[in-house]
Amino acid sequence: MRAAGTDPVNGLVADRACREVSPLEALALMAEGVPLLDLREPAERAAAMAAGALAVIADDLPHWLRQQSPPRALLICARGVRSRHALERLQAPGRELYSVRGGMAAWLAAGLPLAGGPLDADARQRYARQLALPQVGTAGQARLAQACVALVGVGGLGAPAALYLAAAGVGRITLIDPDRVERSNLQRQVLYADAETGLAKVEAAAQRLTALNPRVRVQAHAQRLDAGNAARLLAGHDLVLDGADNFPARYALAAASIDLGLPMIYAAVERFGGHLSVFDPRRADSPCYRCLFPEPPVPDEVPTCAEAGVLGVTPGVLGMLQAAEALKLLLGIGELLVGRLLQVDVLGGRVREAALPRDPECPGCGPRRRPADTQPRQPACSAGGSTAAADDR
Repeated sequence: MRAAGTDPVNGLVADRACREVSPLEALALMAEGVPLLDLREPAERAAAMAAGALAVIADDLPHWLRQQSPPRALLICARGVRSRHALERLQAPGRELYSVRGGMAAWLAAGLPLAGGPLDADARQRYARQLALPQVGTAGQARLAQACVALVGVGGLGAPAALYLAAAGVGRITLIDPDRVERSNLQRQVLYADAETGLAKVEAAAQRLTALNPRVRVQAHAQRLDAGNAARLLAGHDLVLDGADNFPARYALAAASIDLGLPMIYAAVERFGGHLSVFDPRRADSPCYRCLFPEPPVPDEVPTCAEAGVLGVTPGVLGMLQAAEALKLLLGIGELLVGRLLQVDVLGGRVREAALPRDPECPGCGPRRRPADTQPRQPACSAGGSTAAADDR
């Protein structure tokens, strides 16, 4: 508590009382007509703003108080520090200022109303850490809730990606995978439990994702994607994550991505490493999968996962990176891996990036498109050198 005196900077008389209120108390005061002044910068307010709050940045507060002369006012910032300092400086006889304890972080944690957003109390609590990001905020979270993402393969890559997409609040997730859970999957496919051995992967995954976030709608297709069903299964989605375990499926996915104008987030693993890229047919500068691998490898050229082996965390790292690219694309933020191939070496602890330009003569996206010559092959774990790589089961 400080003695009364004149603030030398703002010319206002400071009162003895410095008051803090909880977010719930602030809401009650607002119901009595007390204005809530949000002192944060515009970029901070873009993330989330209390319903009914007025935007008045801290530097403009003295002028606003002089012009409006409210008998009482509430001050809120990010975590209560700036509002408390402003309160100490700007109290005046005949005026009661209150600082909201904990700021917008506490407001969000309490699940109190937000401005201009359809989020209910559960969503505000569940996504509080994302809502605090200016790049996400209530508008971004609403975009995620309306998004629809397909995952082709719910194995080593698809399992971690699905968990993070569901946790982030992607509204609808479609799982496409014909396989059943095997005990050998559990070393790296963290979506499944030992008791689920023998169950269809898409059914077990749907139950786990719904348990993690009941707000997410999960559609399960226990079938293998191929050239005959790819367009039907993928139509209506915003993007697709590629975790296919066979080359006919991957090349069918690549063709459907171009036909549907559907961004494809590609990754593959190999023992202790892998690589990642984004193919977006909506962009004129984007390559496609066949710019990287024009044709499938010859039979038996690529070892199966059982033959080559894979460190359990390797597909986890690549799958989480796929989820990150998906969220960036859905939110319209950051720099996507379009035209770039990210190479991850877990054993060496290195990440490298290589340019991946569009091939003007590409058989997949060039002027003379033709189907890839795919034949039934064993599920592939990976490939080295110039051949394509696939996810593991």
